[in-house]
Amino acid sequence: MEVEQTALPGIGLRHEFTTRSGRRVGVISHRSGRRDLVLYDPADPDRACETVKLNDEEADALAELLGAPRIVQRLNDLHREVEGLVSLQLPISPGTPYAGRPMGDARVRTRTGASIVAVVRGGQVFASPGPAFVLDGGDVVVVVGSPESTSTVSDILAHG
Repeated sequence: MEVEQTALPGIGLRHEFTTRSGRRVGVISHRSGRRDLVLYDPADPDRACETVKLNDEEADALAELLGAPRIVQRLNDLHREVEGLVSLQLPISPGTPYAGRPMGDARVRTRTGASIVAVVRGGQVFASPGPAFVLDGGDVVVVVGSPESTSTVSDILAHG
């Protein structure tokens, strides 16, 4: 699927794509931070037939509804394609050694060969977090690797 990006001078950016059924859908990201979800007229792709203005909380909720299940679905698809690959969702408890510390302090990839591919916090998905990403109690870390390596990551994050 191709997503088109267009600069809107003085406004922000517009991202658009066409669904399989032929509908044009866009998101306008204003410089102010506001987001508009736009549905275009099927007969005239340059005319918006519906615009929904979203505040930050609403945009986050929509991203959560669309994003988190999609990441899990992609991981499940990978499991079917790659024998021996598993993913675990590991909660970070407030009292564990890495709560409040950068993710890189755990040296997960170096120590186990497994990868942290996402962190879910308060319903928001942080895909491919870097080593400076600070883990919080209540986060859920998504780890991909072999059964042995992901099990070791679980132990590291729980006990240090």
